Amino acid sequence: MKYKILFFFLLISSVVFSQNEKLDKIKTENIQKIIKLFQTKNIDGISKIVNYPLRREYPIPDIKNNAELKKRFNQIFDAKIINKISNSKIEQWSEVGWRGIMLDNGDLWIDTDGRITALNYQSPFETNQKNTIIVNEKKNLFSTLRQYKSPVYKLTTKSYLIRIDELGNGKYRYASWKSDKKESTKPDLILTNGEIRMEGSGGNHTITFKKGEFSYIIYRGIIGEKDAPEIDLTVEQNNKVILQQDGKLIQ
Repeated sequence: MKYKILFFFLLISSVVFSQNEKLDKIKTENIQKIIKLFQTKNIDGISKIVNYPLRREYPIPDIKNNAELKKRFNQIFDAKIINKISNSKIEQWSEVGWRGIMLDNGDLWIDTDGRITALNYQSPFETNQKNTIIVNEKKNLFSTLRQYKSPVYKLTTKSYLIRIDELGNGKYRYASWKSDKKESTKPDLILTNGEIRMEGSGGNHTITFKKGEFSYIIYRGIIGEKDAPEIDLTVEQNNKVILQQDGKLIQ
């Protein structure tokens, strides 16, 4: 099965609680409050019930705070998604264990306190924004890296600058530089045989690249402890760890 990594970090669990299972009174009231906020397009009110950062599909920048949400609100919440939320019925919302409560198939996610945790919807504006960023980004890449299907993410560790791209053949590419280098320079290492493995249903995953006796493993933690690193880079030689560094995503 082929997976595509999106900013939509909360995937639907393979075992979803029945929609016939009743939400308790408090959760139902929280959902009704959200519906009302979107019915009245209360941007200020909506901005106050978001768990920041609100992730967007790479390379679109995440929304870091309520001021930024207000500024970009109409770019991400267009008429289509506003109408969907505004006209939703309680029966369309389902609790999915510890992951929270989702609208329909996961278009919008909230936690049990009624705070928005993810928006799995991309407006035409954001789609165009993403494509424009990619075109401009390719101009600044080293020439041999400009061909790919879609960018996955860029990250830095203590020692390295790394970018991961999805290639057209279902594989992933790893390009690495020393941390003080730029993407316009020739990478120190390029690997094109990466394979993704999803871990559970929360979006956490690993992409593993192999070169002879070496394995380069990128772990992306989306659901986990609050202070856990976003990225973990592990390098193994004959299955023995020879390097491990935490990483931070770049936008």
